[in-house]
Amino acid sequence: MTTQAQLHCLCLLTLYLTTGYGQEGKFSGPLKPMEFSIFEGQEPSQLIFQFKANPPAVTFKLTGETDGIFQIQPDGLLYHNKSLDRETRAVHRLQVSALDAQGNTVEGPVPVTIEVKDINDNRPVFLQQHYEGSVRQNSRPGKPFMYVNATDLDDPATLNGQLIYQILMQLPKVNNVMYFQINNQTGGISLTPQGSQELDPLKNPQYKLVVSVADMGGLTEHSFSDSVPVDITVKENIWKPPEPVEIEENSTKPYPFKITQVQWNDPGALYSLLDKENTPRFPFSIDQEGDIYVTQPLDREEKDAYVFYAVAKDEQGKPLSKPLEIQVKVKDINDNPPTCSSPVTVLEVQENEQIGSSIGTLIAHDMDEENTVNSVLEYRIVDQTPKVPQDGLFLVQEYSGTLQLVLQSLHKRDTPQYNLSVQVSDKDFKTLCFVQINVIDINDQIPIFEKSDYGNLTFPEDTAVGSVILTIQATDTDEPHTGSSKILYRITQGDSEGRLEIETDPQTNTGYVKLKKPLDFETVAIHNIVVQAENPEPLVPGVQYNANSSATFRLMVTDVNEAPQFSQQVFEAKVSEAVAKGTKVGNMTAKDPEGLDVSYSLRGDKRGWLRIDPATGEIFSVAQLDREAESLYRVQVVATEVGGSYLSSTAQFHLTLTDVNDNPPRLVKEYTGLFFCYPLKAPGSLIFEATDDDELTFRGRHFTFSLGSESLQKDWEVSKINGTHAHLSTKHTGFEERVYNISIRISDGDRQPLEGIVSLPVTFCKCVENRCFRPAAHMPGIPPVGMAVGILLATLLVIGIILAVVFFRMKRDKGQHKAESAQASEVKPLRN
Repeated sequence: MTTQAQLHCLCLLTLYLTTGYGQEGKFSGPLKPMEFSIFEGQEPSQLIFQFKANPPAVTFKLTGETDGIFQIQPDGLLYHNKSLDRETRAVHRLQVSALDAQGNTVEGPVPVTIEVKDINDNRPVFLQQHYEGSVRQNSRPGKPFMYVNATDLDDPATLNGQLIYQILMQLPKVNNVMYFQINNQTGGISLTPQGSQELDPLKNPQYKLVVSVADMGGLTEHSFSDSVPVDITVKENIWKPPEPVEIEENSTKPYPFKITQVQWNDPGALYSLLDKENTPRFPFSIDQEGDIYVTQPLDREEKDAYVFYAVAKDEQGKPLSKPLEIQVKVKDINDNPPTCSSPVTVLEVQENEQIGSSIGTLIAHDMDEENTVNSVLEYRIVDQTPKVPQDGLFLVQEYSGTLQLVLQSLHKRDTPQYNLSVQVSDKDFKTLCFVQINVIDINDQIPIFEKSDYGNLTFPEDTAVGSVILTIQATDTDEPHTGSSKILYRITQGDSEGRLEIETDPQTNTGYVKLKKPLDFETVAIHNIVVQAENPEPLVPGVQYNANSSATFRLMVTDVNEAPQFSQQVFEAKVSEAVAKGTKVGNMTAKDPEGLDVSYSLRGDKRGWLRIDPATGEIFSVAQLDREAESLYRVQVVATEVGGSYLSSTAQFHLTLTDVNDNPPRLVKEYTGLFFCYPLKAPGSLIFEATDDDELTFRGRHFTFSLGSESLQKDWEVSKINGTHAHLSTKHTGFEERVYNISIRISDGDRQPLEGIVSLPVTFCKCVENRCFRPAAHMPGIPPVGMAVGILLATLLVIGIILAVVFFRMKRDKGQHKAESAQASEVKPLRN
């Protein structure tokens, strides 16, 4: 190899090392199977690898899919002399053999695989130069109605072959709204929600789109792209609700039979019906051609109309569009006879009623459709019983059923009752209805009192409301239990305040005069009452009520001594809690019905705050009021008549106290557990809260906080958190293990502010598990060590004394027992 060639190989080696060809980044190695990855489009004469020969091998041979591109030099340098093209061959499978000097293979062949890696050297291209499509108006948004497709020869597994679709232009673009959208992965073109609603072939039947495709996922400006025009025709939507359907009820056609049809814009839709009325029986069905059928006879009288919906879905069961409303009206036929509203219709007519007078109306019904020939009813009298004084006394209006009196007036003495048979018919059916006409007496007699004057009545003014004070009686000779003979009593004079009422017994027409309101001697002592007796039925012309229909009585009310009366039961007043002693805070007045003087006194003044003027009822303060003790102060005022029976009555006096700033701030509670762990490792802080006893305003409390002494400022500081809370913080860590009582000054910030100085005890103590731990000697309530030892020794001494006494007595008792035994032994005879 020449020096120049060696230099060229050295350059190739340098490029090879920098580009990283070969396994494990190595440039040379023994002959063995190898795999290499090389980007297409590289400059020719690129070094790939150098195989090393083992003696007796002196040269190398290359075979396989070289395509005239790959070569190997005798010293084992493998390289390519042309640019690689992945689209021509993505993988080259080569074999390398080692030869000796005679050309014999001494090693190999071994496989060498060259993978050509892709670069973005091909632009995407649409499969067509022009696309055409069509779409129905109101199609479902997001469902593709056509596709555009492009290909790219680059590796689809790399970013080079990943294509992205985009709509560049829409013409026309109404109101700058896009009616079309494209799936950037699949190229599927569909309607936007606005397009689904607004596309109208009558306004714009044609649209032109420009669609682009870009490789590299469209993520870089170095990507290749292509574009294509797309013409879209907008077709009329045939998914429309059909015209309302009319079906004759109880049709004799064979079921099911077709009544209407719906159709989706494209074939393959799945149809179903939706009954939103949830009818007990749903007599309709639909097939997969969109034909809708009625499946059984309909009855208009059961249901005169149906509203349901036709639904179109795709193969996945998703709705293709909004359901269509189907309206079915059931057409009436005359299949119902007339019916009477009741078995017998009862009417009344007064005797001497004029000819032509209306007696009443016979009401009949027909279940067939109203305002049609099927429900038009005709009335005709077919019989009259009895026929006295003659037949044909009554007439019925042919279409209204109104009955009239004809020929002559009626008299109850001739007959008290007539029975008519009336035929009611429609165009196909006839029904017989019955009418009973009662002849009633006319109101030609007036009520007459049994006596015109019921004399004098005397009742005390405290007679109970509801009491019967008088029974009155009038009679009427008209027909009993009719409006002509029923009597109503009415007070026409002497009771302007409505204190009396009269109830009538419906069976006997007896009147009971009752008290409706309390009597009052002081208002009216004598009532001259006039009572009128009347009928609810009007009198016939020429007859009028006279003096016989009225009666009088005199009601005399006797006086009863009554207690004074307050004008109201609760009197209310409002004053500031800071009013001076002797200030008038209210006034109570009562009047005695008999006109006696009234004396006033208080009851329930438990705090002794008030006094009342016994003559005038004026109420004054006699002590300092305190809203914090009682904000609403309630007492009773007693009004007693002076003289007479000294009767009394009571009323409530409620005094509302308004607040003044008279309470300094204080701590919200007693803080006994504030502590820091000793020794303090870093400055810390504690939180405390303040309050006062004055009334809380809508602004809330706004306290200010400061240290109570300047001497505390080198060790402590106070900072406000909000209107009621503050931090107490240490400024350093050099505190002793003891209790510090920190004075805090708290001001309430009022116009005339009050301030209070409080003390916060803060303990520095050794901590166990973040809790303050104090030795027993320092705990309150537990004796110190010396005292505890003294108590223990005294206890042991007492126990020792007790044990000594017990031991001494036991020893003494034992000695006495031995002496007694010895004496017994001396007197006891010996036995042989």
